Amino acid sequence: MVDTQKIQTRMKERKITQVRLAERLGLAKATVSQKLNNVRPMFLDEAEAICEALEIPDDEFGAYFFKQ
Repeated sequence: MVDTQKIQTRMKERKITQVRLAERLGLAKATVSQKLNNVRPMFLDEAEAICEALEIPDDEFGAYFFKQ
């Protein structure tokens, strides 16, 4: 499960909006919102693209995308 709060905090730190993130992923803003809110599944390539866009270090990947 995606840690929505953690990702939103990182987006604010990096000053990246959902619109801009959606553009980077090649998806609609609504789709990104649904994925970040665990309504639609997040695919690995999308999670990796989000990490790249938000400059999330590899060793923190699990904290953002595998919330327990």
